[in-house]
Amino acid sequence: MRLSVISDIHGNLDAFREILQDMASLNVDQTVCLGDMIGYGPEPEQILRLVQELNISSVRGNHEMAVIKPRLQNWFNPQARASIQKTITLLTPESLDYLQRLPNWLVIHPFRFVHGKPPASPLIYLFNVSEKQLRHIFNKMSEWITFVGHTHLLKLIAFDGLNVVHLPLCSGKIHLCPQKKYIVNAGSVGQPRDGNNAAKYVIVDSEACTLEVRFVAYDAKAVYRKIIMAGLPVTHAERLL
Repeated sequence: MRLSVISDIHGNLDAFREILQDMASLNVDQTVCLGDMIGYGPEPEQILRLVQELNISSVRGNHEMAVIKPRLQNWFNPQARASIQKTITLLTPESLDYLQRLPNWLVIHPFRFVHGKPPASPLIYLFNVSEKQLRHIFNKMSEWITFVGHTHLLKLIAFDGLNVVHLPLCSGKIHLCPQKKYIVNAGSVGQPRDGNNAAKYVIVDSEACTLEVRFVAYDAKAVYRKIIMAGLPVTHAERLL
């Protein structure tokens, strides 16, 4: 099985379209989204429509949670809260209903998908999880790989039954060991925070035991202008450049 895994599109339709064009020739069997399709960016409604049209399975991110459970907006900083509140005004009732129906996690054997902390939290950042907690998570994991997002940073964490090893991920293909377990952070399509503003996603091949990280260029300056025109916080436009 070859799956493409995308995360944190954040209303960035330009980046999302470039990702879709890039993966079109790569013979993937299915695409899964790790949530945060909305927030920060200027075109959340268009993103949600396209995700549904393409039958992309998605889990719920913290931004989707904040839309359907407004009390959670207090958990966000003022700029992110303002972005969420503006985003709500850009969504149709049909899209709000779709967000209500999203699950917090998915399993497509041998993979698990969750936005934040495994096995099922959309809210907890992986960098807030201790080594002891990671070891506990791995020992409980029945899946070979769990994919997460939320931090907007690519990362690979490996577990051999005894040791937890943190490894960087960069553009290109690596081989994975079938006897180990992994947590993979798929980075961000629409709001990268690693100093490289290319849109990022990953492709996993369960038969070849490979993980490929794809960097895709798009017109970030055009999205910057759209964010400003939409009346969203300028902070989220500046992050793209």
